Amino acid sequence: MGAVGLLYVGAVLFLNGVMLYGWVDAKSAAPMNIFVGAMQVITPTYIIFTASGTPAEVTNQILFASGLYLFGFTYLYVAINLLAGLDGTGLGFFSLFVAVCAVVFAGLNFWRTDFGDNAFGVIWLSWAFLWGLFFLLLGLKRGALGRYTGAVAAIEGIVTGAIPAFLLLTGKWADNSDWYAVALAIFLIVVFGGLYFGAPQLRQAPPESESESESAPAAAVPA
Repeated sequence: MGAVGLLYVGAVLFLNGVMLYGWVDAKSAAPMNIFVGAMQVITPTYIIFTASGTPAEVTNQILFASGLYLFGFTYLYVAINLLAGLDGTGLGFFSLFVAVCAVVFAGLNFWRTDFGDNAFGVIWLSWAFLWGLFFLLLGLKRGALGRYTGAVAAIEGIVTGAIPAFLLLTGKWADNSDWYAVALAIFLIVVFGGLYFGAPQLRQAPPESESESESAPAAAVPA
């Protein structure tokens, strides 16, 4: 993923996360989902139509672009759900499809040196985990996971979006990607595991008095 696009993916992940946590009104988050979703559809379309080089290079460019569409369609889907108040089931099952694709992209980053690196392998796995949570939350209606999913999304917005983006933008990624892969994997396991097992309040269904106000974001927002 390009550095600029990754920065704004981080922004919308953070925003959607704090919205799920209940700190941001659902409809007020829709514009950012539209902005970033449109960018992540226009950019890969341009990449595909302008792909050039050897057959292997063209294949990698198109493969790279296909991953961006996963984000673009997700964010546009989120925005439409938020603005129209749609049921989140369709978005939830789409998130399952995207989670499976994210695992494939993780493998490509781990095992194909001409495509990515280990750090982005870890990052794609973390995104697969997040999209999997949205499948449980929206597709299977596990509403008790709402706050936990929001916390995961907000944290991932920083550690899988903003920080890698700034390392890429400043030319520091190549020198730091190996240690970042290890540090990120340890951080995500410890923090997400700690939040799940150590903060049970994040896995409790909202009180009945809050359920109506929280149903809109919980029914509409994935990664």
